[in-house]
Amino acid sequence: MTRAASNALKSFLEAEARRLGFAACGIAGAEVDVLAGPRLQEFVADGRHGTMGWMPETLERRRSPRDLWPDVQSIVVLAMNYGPDEDPLAILAHPDRGAISVYARHRDYHDVIKGKLKECAARLIAKARQAGLGEHDAKVFVDTAPVMEKPLGQTAGIGWQGKHTNLLSREHGSWLFLGSIFTTLPLEPDKAAEEHCGSCRACLDACPTDAFPAPFQLDARLCISYLTIETKAVIPRHLRAAMGNRIYGCDDCLAVCPWNKFAKTAREAKLVARDDLRAPRLQDLLMLDDSGFRALFSGSPIKRIGRDKFVSNCLIAAGNSDEKELLPLVEALGDDPAPLVRAMAVWALSRLDPEQALQRRAGALHREEEEIVRSEWHAVEKVEE
Repeated sequence: MTRAASNALKSFLEAEARRLGFAACGIAGAEVDVLAGPRLQEFVADGRHGTMGWMPETLERRRSPRDLWPDVQSIVVLAMNYGPDEDPLAILAHPDRGAISVYARHRDYHDVIKGKLKECAARLIAKARQAGLGEHDAKVFVDTAPVMEKPLGQTAGIGWQGKHTNLLSREHGSWLFLGSIFTTLPLEPDKAAEEHCGSCRACLDACPTDAFPAPFQLDARLCISYLTIETKAVIPRHLRAAMGNRIYGCDDCLAVCPWNKFAKTAREAKLVARDDLRAPRLQDLLMLDDSGFRALFSGSPIKRIGRDKFVSNCLIAAGNSDEKELLPLVEALGDDPAPLVRAMAVWALSRLDPEQALQRRAGALHREEEEIVRSEWHAVEKVEE
């Protein structure tokens, strides 16, 4: 392909990206191994991926785009802005409310972006055919295949991976979703983005659970997003108080980044927060049964963690709230069919009413058979003030 033909397709891509609502578009070559491969290997070797077993399973395929698709020649990386229209950390001052990560307050971004990527890819292939460049192919990915989106985004010039390991942009700050189009078209790659964090460590210092062992390194086992979304295991007791009222994800490291002063609010209506998910009452969330949970979070990424995990997160928030009005709901959830919910109900009860928890401990241990719940009852007398 001539440089002129490549530039024409790139101009077409950029126009299509803008039309579809993307904030940035860049191209990376497929022949260069992703530079973050060794970093990911070290991350997995140190066990920092926690219970995310898919990471070691797909490690080899993440090393290079061609390990995923041998025919790929270029990767088009597209970024969509999901910037909030209010301070995402303000909710943390209201312990009777649940804090939901900005990205999950409306539609599932996978669904929103994938359709746009498919449309963009189809038009790109048609444009190449129209230009006499022959038959080509394309595949689209949004955070579900073994693709190193953030390193590819940096290689494509979209932004750089900050000290919090997420992609940053001088134009858009921290609030970017990434998707990619793998294509057999040999497009001219863009210049890789340079890192602009300097001596700043705002994101590192903001983390409630100290999940960053060093700049540009994350220990997922300590990350609230991992704890409230990814792991199905019981959240370790020593991390629960630091979670505050964060019930799904955490935005602290993203929100404090100084580059956000250039960020804009989301243009895509499906990514703008629903009013009922900006500051939902814990009282209402603790009352959700499975059907109520599914109805409330239909089309939302929250739906994928299931009612039991979500309510268990809400119980941790209740335990941190000092809201005695939540006690009847917490007590009722102590008899929930789900062991995980019962376990976190015990912890919440021990925080809101330690004396009652101690009084109920012996009888509960006599009846309870599930080890994760029994463990919480055994720990009641050790609850910190």
